[in-house]
Amino acid sequence: MFRTKTVEQSIRDTEEPDHALKKSLSALDLTVFGVGVIIGTGIFVLTGKVAKETAGPATALAFVAAGIVCALAALCYAEFASTVPVAGSAYTFAYASLGELVAWIIGWDLVLEFALGTAVVAVGWSGYVRSLMDNVDWTMPEALSGPDATDGFGFDILAFALVLILTVILVLGMKLSARVTTVVVAIKLAVVGIVIVAGLFFIESANYSPFIPDAVPQESGSGLDAPLIQLMFGYEPTNFGIMGIFTAASVVFFAFIGFDVVATAAEETKVPQRDMPRGILASLLICTVLYVAVSLVVTGMQHYSELSVSAPLADAFKAVGHPFYAGVISFGAAVGLTTVCMILLLGQTRVFFAMSRDGLLPRFFSVTHPRFGTPYRPTILLGVVIAIVAGFTSINELATLVNIGTLFAFVVVALGVIVLRRTRPDLHRAFRTPWVPVLPIVSVAASVWLMLNLPAETWLRFAIWMVIGVAVYFLYGRRNSRMQKDKIS
Repeated sequence: MFRTKTVEQSIRDTEEPDHALKKSLSALDLTVFGVGVIIGTGIFVLTGKVAKETAGPATALAFVAAGIVCALAALCYAEFASTVPVAGSAYTFAYASLGELVAWIIGWDLVLEFALGTAVVAVGWSGYVRSLMDNVDWTMPEALSGPDATDGFGFDILAFALVLILTVILVLGMKLSARVTTVVVAIKLAVVGIVIVAGLFFIESANYSPFIPDAVPQESGSGLDAPLIQLMFGYEPTNFGIMGIFTAASVVFFAFIGFDVVATAAEETKVPQRDMPRGILASLLICTVLYVAVSLVVTGMQHYSELSVSAPLADAFKAVGHPFYAGVISFGAAVGLTTVCMILLLGQTRVFFAMSRDGLLPRFFSVTHPRFGTPYRPTILLGVVIAIVAGFTSINELATLVNIGTLFAFVVVALGVIVLRRTRPDLHRAFRTPWVPVLPIVSVAASVWLMLNLPAETWLRFAIWMVIGVAVYFLYGRRNSRMQKDKIS
């Protein structure tokens, strides 16, 4: 259960005929992927919610805190991705350092994270598109607008169609995917830039006072609705104040989810030893700067107590007499979610492909397309399944499972860096995480802190998914693992 797969063997597996992915990505492509998946609804929605309810103008500091947590994890990911340039991200890294069972668990976790994330984002995209259609008096039939739009049967045809179209793009090749992403990210960044620049002219310094409002006890739920840290230790998080900034960081962390998807494309990168660290760290830095800028602008335009929770940027411009920008922001959000959805689906298929190539899932799914060099079988399977799920999905608290899944991956990768440094000090590391083991330990502690601030109900659902995963491993994966078969032969 704790047998490890050597880095050398992992790299040799990438050279097998019919199981090798095509190398076509550069550092710029990876940076674009990172920016494309990170900048989504978080920058358009979470800013107002967190400012009004948790941190006030200090929301900018909450984004900095969440960015630091991600940066700690990013430094660990960068070392692994440059040392083990193989598809699968945290799954592959865990296999090389912590053993097969841990690798399976993290792979199973990522399957949930990316699949659920793709479906939820597709539904969110559909909502923005329907809102834009309403602005020009185009209305979708209720039966085709999703379960939230009708009391009876509801199927979200827009979310369903989006996932299927993105599935086709991913099958046709990574370079095409990168080109589509580049165009969409350029549009998205232009919209964000317009919001920042235009908003600067409407900032009132009085809206920043007080920058850190006085702390008040947080109204938390009871039972499973309460944060786990409250149930375990009696700690009661606060809104506003210094501790409110860290409470807010656990919320806005959702806005950073996705940068780790860049690591899943390591095998398809031309020079992964050089380009993976650049792509991961550059995309995270760009997005952190943009998040901080947007939060400062929106809290400067309108007092935090008056901000809208559902559409803070759009409503802030309406409040200063410029409703035109509301349409621009909705357009930017819809365009932005397209790349988020595609790159999450990309990460999902690469993890599934890597697990299949190792025999932990049926090897049928690890065959690449003879022309496009993409893992077309798992891409088509997962694309269709997620499209159907998106069609019937109602956005609810299940989205918090994406948070806990990502943070769990951060913990495993950070621990893996420490272990691999001790077990394989001889490996050539093109990028080395600084201050090992201190930095990875701090990364683990920061990730666990954010996990503890999630509701106990989220932990329960996550535990149930993990139990199912362990059962699948012992019933199928352990017996069919290539490591097991090589041992027998």
